[in-house]
Amino acid sequence: MAPLLTAQKAYINAKGKGKGKRKADDIDVDDDDVQQPKQKRNKQRVLLLSSRGITHRMRHLMNDLETLLPHVKKDSKLDSKSQLHLLPEIADLNNCNNTLYFEARRHEDLYMWATKTPNGPSIKLHVQNVHTMDELKMTGNCLKGSRGILSFDKAFDETEWGKLTKEVFTHIFGVPPLARKAKPFIDHVLTFSILDNKIWFRNFQIMEKDPLQPNGPPQTSLVEIGPRFVLTPIRIFEGAFGGATVYSNPEFVTPASVRSAVRHARGDKYRQRKEAQEETSKRKVLRKRDEDALAVSKVFA
Repeated sequence: MAPLLTAQKAYINAKGKGKGKRKADDIDVDDDDVQQPKQKRNKQRVLLLSSRGITHRMRHLMNDLETLLPHVKKDSKLDSKSQLHLLPEIADLNNCNNTLYFEARRHEDLYMWATKTPNGPSIKLHVQNVHTMDELKMTGNCLKGSRGILSFDKAFDETEWGKLTKEVFTHIFGVPPLARKAKPFIDHVLTFSILDNKIWFRNFQIMEKDPLQPNGPPQTSLVEIGPRFVLTPIRIFEGAFGGATVYSNPEFVTPASVRSAVRHARGDKYRQRKEAQEETSKRKVLRKRDEDALAVSKVFA
């Protein structure tokens, strides 16, 4: 009986060694096979949020940007406008390395922060002439979740702040090919143009056929989809939502100052009108003649 048990143990040990992992020395490695470096993945994710006090137009603009950028993660509103240092921590909790923060002032002025978190840089811009998709009602259309081509004006490469803005916008508005909600289609173009030191944003659909001639030859054209808005750069900071100033726009005038100047102009106009009325009344008093002794009122009194 003992020899039988010994033979069974030897058989089990031999079977286990056969099914086990091979040692590294037993594996033949070809010298010609060289490990190729891993391809670097584009892991850009954008956190989209706003402050309290935004209007319906501002909210619709944020919804349009969320629709255009499938790699965006929307978060709840930030309660305090003075605690912007919390935004890098919020972005880190949401696993995002970019932030688009819309700050509303006085329920009519909208500012946009385009930031690389957590180390910066940060770009503060004033948003003007906002027109949403629902408001424009353009004929263009694109697939939801599709990737867009970024088109930048050549004026971006002429200035230092333009080069930095182009790089930050490329990280934020460029949809990674392996984004979770992205679809493998490219059917629209996001254009950024510089005119009068302002950045003009437009979104166009790529049409490969003429809608009037569907069976005709292929003809590429662009049809606007929306939204559209204008960005005025105010200041570029070295860090995330703060730090040393890298660029400051000397031509920027705050909207509050513009409204104040308009009110002063209206006040000047009112003051000029009142002064003219006083001068007219004074001239009437000077032109009035003294009452004559033979006047009717005195003769038949």
